[in-house]
Amino acid sequence: MFDNKPIGIFDSGFGGLTVFRSILQQLPDHDYIYLGDTARAPYGNRSFQTIHQYTWECVKWLFEQGCPLVILACNTASAKALRTIQQKDLLNEDPAKRVLGVIRPTAEVVGNYTKTKEIGVLGTKGTIQSGSYLIEIDHFFPDVKVYQQACPLWVPLIENGEHDKPGADYFVKKYLDQVLAQSPHIDTLLLACTHYPLLLEKIKAYLPDGIQAIAQGDIVAKSLVDYLQRHPEMENSLSNNSTQRFFTTTDDTADFDHYAEIFFGEPVKSAFAEVKY
Repeated sequence: MFDNKPIGIFDSGFGGLTVFRSILQQLPDHDYIYLGDTARAPYGNRSFQTIHQYTWECVKWLFEQGCPLVILACNTASAKALRTIQQKDLLNEDPAKRVLGVIRPTAEVVGNYTKTKEIGVLGTKGTIQSGSYLIEIDHFFPDVKVYQQACPLWVPLIENGEHDKPGADYFVKKYLDQVLAQSPHIDTLLLACTHYPLLLEKIKAYLPDGIQAIAQGDIVAKSLVDYLQRHPEMENSLSNNSTQRFFTTTDDTADFDHYAEIFFGEPVKSAFAEVKY
């Protein structure tokens, strides 16, 4: 246990570090704990039940470290676990604690990016199958058409360090071609996986003129700033010592640190988290 009250940031692996980086730029004074469940990653192809179980176990671990607020910086966990955690688990655990995701804040603004009112959503198999973006975007922008495309090989390419190699180009182009073939009027592509910003330059290289790709990091960070402004009781409960600690569920912390630096943009020194399974 730690005496401070950090913001917890959770992801199944490394992708959430791209969101963490943006949050840190917006809110540099807060304390943070990042937890990557790399021992059980990836989550993308797992069932709703399994993803909820894994996510809730990790959220509880972050609560035990003193975090009153946890951000699920993972689209798959947000799609398949967040609702149950918010509506059921927190009531039994501690109603004063909060768990937020990345889908709703993204859906709240993504419709503002499109002029044609047609958006493509690129994500993991789990996120796409959940239909979460279809539901949430329709709630905020009922006049926007949404087309979905699962990109199951993008995360393995990234986590194996192949995302900037020539071999990744084929799979980048393949999934872009598939989503754009669904409508000639798509002008905005949402990268609905926190890993995908590492492919952003390759994605842009294969996009026709007039089509933009949107990453989530800055969107989620700005939403968190707004949330804390609207909930001063949570803001006042958080500690402000400008500390960042990193944890992984695998005991090979050196391997985690190597890949984490690629996502976070600066060196990372992690410790092993003994999450109760």
